[in-house]
Amino acid sequence: MQIVTLDHIQLAMPAGEEARARQFYNQLLGLPEVAKPLPLQARGGCWFQGPGIGIHLGVEASFNPARKAHPAFVVEDLAECRHRLEAAGVPITPDDSLPHVRRVYANDPFGNRIEFMQQGDRFEVE
Repeated sequence: MQIVTLDHIQLAMPAGEEARARQFYNQLLGLPEVAKPLPLQARGGCWFQGPGIGIHLGVEASFNPARKAHPAFVVEDLAECRHRLEAAGVPITPDDSLPHVRRVYANDPFGNRIEFMQQGDRFEVE
């Protein structure tokens, strides 16, 4: 077996918060929303699709945000990304703990941790 790519990431969200999800993932991050398959629409939540990645936000009845586990989005310009998030009132946590990796953390509207890293930077395994 060989894994060839990542299709999507599922994050949890509270019920009835689709408008806030759309504001963050679609309007702020620029990820187009895609229609959920008809059999899944009654469950709530929403799906977004970007270059090479899908983000599925699913409603979880006893919602708790993912504060450690997180997706890491590669962005073309980390400074621009950071500015855009801060201008929208999203708090940023810089992280310079890894040499040669420029990254920051932010939370989505539900408290899920999201990492943003500069395109071209790579984790070095020693």
